[in-house]
Amino acid sequence: MIFRQLFDQTSGTYSYLLASRRGGEALIIDPVLEKVDRYLQLVRELDLRLVKAIDTHLHADHITGLGALRDKTHCITVMGEQTRADVVSMRLADGDKLTIEGLALDVIYTPGHTDDSYSFVMPDRVFTGDTLLIRGTGRTDFQNGDPRMQFESLFGRLLKLPDATMVFPAHDYKGDTVSTIGEEKAFNPRLQVTSVDEYVELMNNLKLANPKMMDVVVPANLRVGLHQEEIARRGWALTAQQALALAARPDIALIDLRERSERERHGAIPGALHVPYTVLLENIAPGGTLHELAKSTGKRLVFYCAFGERSAMAVQAAQDAGLNTACHIEGGIDAWKKAGCNDSRASTH
Repeated sequence: MIFRQLFDQTSGTYSYLLASRRGGEALIIDPVLEKVDRYLQLVRELDLRLVKAIDTHLHADHITGLGALRDKTHCITVMGEQTRADVVSMRLADGDKLTIEGLALDVIYTPGHTDDSYSFVMPDRVFTGDTLLIRGTGRTDFQNGDPRMQFESLFGRLLKLPDATMVFPAHDYKGDTVSTIGEEKAFNPRLQVTSVDEYVELMNNLKLANPKMMDVVVPANLRVGLHQEEIARRGWALTAQQALALAARPDIALIDLRERSERERHGAIPGALHVPYTVLLENIAPGGTLHELAKSTGKRLVFYCAFGERSAMAVQAAQDAGLNTACHIEGGIDAWKKAGCNDSRASTH
């Protein structure tokens, strides 16, 4: 496994780049906007392909790099399903797996610092966001934080991992880079409590100042999904109702870009072809399945995903490949269901 820990000194943020080797697929956890060029340089140097960018939660002390990485690499942006960020490509829930080629991270919901905080677990390590820090825990006094929820996230979830599990947090302000679950149990002063009430009392009396840039950063991090607006302006978007009216026509091919796990959990539009976003480019290139489908049969490709972000990028890629009738369902299957187009079912075909 390729593993790199990167640091932003201004905000004290750690970002993590992970990959397996074969096809070079990579993911990054908690990227910082100002470091995006550095991440991309490293990706090039290691001959990797960034396919997913993940935030453990909505950050209040730095502007996320998710949007910039999406625009520069067409990667999938990922957060938990509770996020208030306007559009991310994929939303995960407790018990899901975050996967790229050769790697799978268990997804656990660990609220308390914020109500959208998640941690990601591998056999030997855990990425804890701001829920568990090295010799500390994330504050719980804003962004729907809750010390009782955090106590359960810590003592009911994270601290039940094996003691040897390495702890990689989203922030550190003292220069520590890694700890273990066992170390934190023994030496983290905020974990030396005997009850949830004692922990709540401790967290409610920290009297910390708000992050310096919070009033700027949080609104910026809520506006990640801008790509669809440009696609709609170019006339390449359908509303859910428009797509429903077209779906049964023989000259239309619905293309579901989501991963298998998303289809199993949220259902699929009947009759749609399943072409995961990660293999889209080879399918729309000359000789590819979708390219030949569009060119030889004259079918119009109508892409959809979870919330419209991946499908918007797919439309741009298809247009660039000469498939100039391609379009997408704005807002994805989420908009489809909200519009009452509930003719969807769990399907893996």
